[in-house]
Amino acid sequence: MASKPLPKGLKAGGRKLWTDVVGKWDLRPDELRVLREAAGEVDLIDTLEQAAESAELIVRGSQGQPVINPLISELRQHRATLAGLLRSLKLPDETDTSEARSTQARAAANARWSKRGA
Repeated sequence: MASKPLPKGLKAGGRKLWTDVVGKWDLRPDELRVLREAAGEVDLIDTLEQAAESAELIVRGSQGQPVINPLISELRQHRATLAGLLRSLKLPDETDTSEARSTQARAAANARWSKRGA
């Protein structure tokens, strides 16, 4: 497995994700691009979390009404984006085999039922 250079501009969280993944799996160029985007999302989430720690949970809205701090919504959206990017890499989960078992069970059931109609 060839070593992939660390993308420039990544902070601690993004660098850790990058090195953990490329140190374990050999990714195609398109997957490396997705990983780079995911690493950037990790860094952005870390920055937003730091800002949210010292921010008020409820702030004044445009009409003076109390509203939830927009940082909370941004965090939620970026966490969802990160989850989608990581999911698209389809990296195997070595600790959880439930999906693999489910896929195997489905394949066995399909094979069993397809033979009945023959």
